[in-house]
Amino acid sequence: MDLSIVIPLLNEEESLPELSEWIMRVCNEQQYSYEVIFIDDGSTDSSWKVIENLRSNNNNIKGIRFQRNYGKSAALNEGFKASSGDIVITMDADLQDSPDEIPELRQMILEEGYDLVSGWKKKRYDNKLTKNLPSKLFNAATRKVSKISLHDFNCGLKAYRSKVVKSIEVYGEMHRYIPLLAKWAGFKKIGEKVVEHRARKYGVTKFGWERFINGFLDLASIMFVGKFSKRPMHFFGLWGSVCFMVGFINIFFLIIAKIFDSSVALTNRPGFFLALTFTIIGMQLFLAGFISELIARNATGRNFYLIEAKAGL
Repeated sequence: MDLSIVIPLLNEEESLPELSEWIMRVCNEQQYSYEVIFIDDGSTDSSWKVIENLRSNNNNIKGIRFQRNYGKSAALNEGFKASSGDIVITMDADLQDSPDEIPELRQMILEEGYDLVSGWKKKRYDNKLTKNLPSKLFNAATRKVSKISLHDFNCGLKAYRSKVVKSIEVYGEMHRYIPLLAKWAGFKKIGEKVVEHRARKYGVTKFGWERFINGFLDLASIMFVGKFSKRPMHFFGLWGSVCFMVGFINIFFLIIAKIFDSSVALTNRPGFFLALTFTIIGMQLFLAGFISELIARNATGRNFYLIEAKAGL
């Protein structure tokens, strides 16, 4: 199959018929063999009924329905697992992403050798204060930390080699950092393409201010996971050793001072409490490292979701 188009959605019943018709027109014009996988993330409207009706008229349309809302990352992860195309395209269901971008995104993967191509919504139609400005700050911070030269990490419109989506795991709210996940998985050629951003036609945005706070917390988490997920003891053990050594050195100097001057008190000096504190912290970090090693080697079920129904899969 040439193309898998993965589309997570939440309460988008109005936009789905127009979006699916648009995708079908583009794919037929380009003579692609394709599938469209809609992932209904616990919608409370008639989105799933619309998907079933669309499938009855077009066998290329498939669907997954979550029993409850798990979030965009969960939806993408299930869509990636279900995809079978050589190239995987992701886009949002709200018609703000244009399916007309698909041929060029696919071409960049096939002909220019990219592993992942991320869309860049250079001209946006969102609120400048509540969305555009925080988005620029978020992208600047992510670009500096990740060393990946992208202007819009969170753009829903992306293209991937199939091998990329089969090599990464998206959970929590890590969909914002898929390029970084791909980099940690060993895929180095990551590019971007300026894409059209359309004004929202139906419904309302599903994300608020909290997404930016969560985004920075997730960035710290993913940087740690990317470097130390397979060897957490290297992180906790290092800082545990540093703290333990600081505590030990303090204790050593207190003992030396007591030997040379018996009038020196040990327990009522700031150095004693610093030594005690650093020693305890060092031991706790060591224990955290050992426990993390056990969890990392035995963790299962991190990406288990209750799926109520499937269509065509």
